[in-house]
Amino acid sequence: MNHRCPAILVAAPASGQGKTTIVSALARLHTRQGLRVRVFKCGPDFLDPFWHQLASGQPVYQIDLWMTGEADVRARLHAAAQQSDLIIVEGVMGLFDGEPSAADLAQRFGLPVLAVIDASSMAGTFAALAFGLQHYRPGLPWAGALANRVASEGHGRMLEQGMAPEHWMGALLRNPAVTLPERHLGLTVATELADAMERLDAAADALASTPLGQMDEAALQRWAVDFAAPEPMPPLPQLLAGRRVAVARDAAFCFIYQANLDTLRALGAELVCFSPLADAALPPCDALWLPGGYPELHAQRLGANAGLIASLRAHVAAGRPVWAECGGMMALFDAIVDMDGVAHPIWGLLPGSVTMQARLAALGPQQLELAAGTLRGHTFHYSTAATEVAAVARTARPGMAATPDKGEAVYRQGSVRASYFHPWFPSSPEAAASLFLPQEA
Repeated sequence: MNHRCPAILVAAPASGQGKTTIVSALARLHTRQGLRVRVFKCGPDFLDPFWHQLASGQPVYQIDLWMTGEADVRARLHAAAQQSDLIIVEGVMGLFDGEPSAADLAQRFGLPVLAVIDASSMAGTFAALAFGLQHYRPGLPWAGALANRVASEGHGRMLEQGMAPEHWMGALLRNPAVTLPERHLGLTVATELADAMERLDAAADALASTPLGQMDEAALQRWAVDFAAPEPMPPLPQLLAGRRVAVARDAAFCFIYQANLDTLRALGAELVCFSPLADAALPPCDALWLPGGYPELHAQRLGANAGLIASLRAHVAAGRPVWAECGGMMALFDAIVDMDGVAHPIWGLLPGSVTMQARLAALGPQQLELAAGTLRGHTFHYSTAATEVAAVARTARPGMAATPDKGEAVYRQGSVRASYFHPWFPSSPEAAASLFLPQEA
């Protein structure tokens, strides 16, 4: 059965235009007014969803025509439409960037596109840019355009000229109070900031003065979309039934897809979260997941947690599985070398070190072929690893075969497997389960 719900995809001509701020502000504004708002993030991003979840009070899932797949996207949007008054999808990069792009997603599901354009250095060109985004691809559903980082009300009136009234969503004045802070991997995690909700409220208050922010529940119906019911999915095999998986989760290890947690539970696993920053030992468990995050920002504290390090060594000595991805892998090495060349001793479960650098080391979609299936995911990191441990596998770009000199290495030592690769567990639940089961020697 189809379900109808107002929905928009918030896009931009490029990265850095302010999409996340607008999405979060809009979600916060309508949530404060009592509407049920669900937010999704197009692409593999971990950081923007922290802000979306805080703004909406609802869990946020990633949707992507390649990484998560069309069937997964259809099921999540259909489920959200049954429970929501508004669905907001934040696009990735520029509207037409990437394969598949945010525009592909909008067209596939009929999502009207709201373009957020940084208008700080333009006047009449704003309308031309909005027109180009709307008409570049025939049949693209269109909601309108919002001018962001506008200098004054007069500047806003200049930008409005040339826009069709129904497509002018307003001008948001430049205001440091509503800016979401950033660092080397993107936005700062919302949960780390004491004033995060105040920032969201300030952004929502500012948006409330625009035509976009003044749309009430009835007005939002102009963007109503029929979401088709997905094909029923069979239940997952209980490959992890009776197994307890410990999940590192704190400020140092926070890059966790909610869908990955859901998948492990659906496979039968019991999950228990712990903090490598605060806890003196692992909780009792059969397997360990060390997700990505910011170990480089907490290296001294992590390296000083002798009790936890001893517990990790005992876990590995007992042959219990460890899956470590990106930041989780970084913490397993002997040292993390910071931007100043200072080596910080860390856990020492893998020989070698990782070195931080100013330039991005790798970025993009990747897939990992395992005996149990192929996991889709991505890579995004500013460090490089140097180790004597041989790679037992390599990731590959979508649609390509793995080669010994490209992609991300997957290292194995004893019961430890580690890589810079971030997998999306629902893309192959069987392969995801195999990461947490004992492996043959």
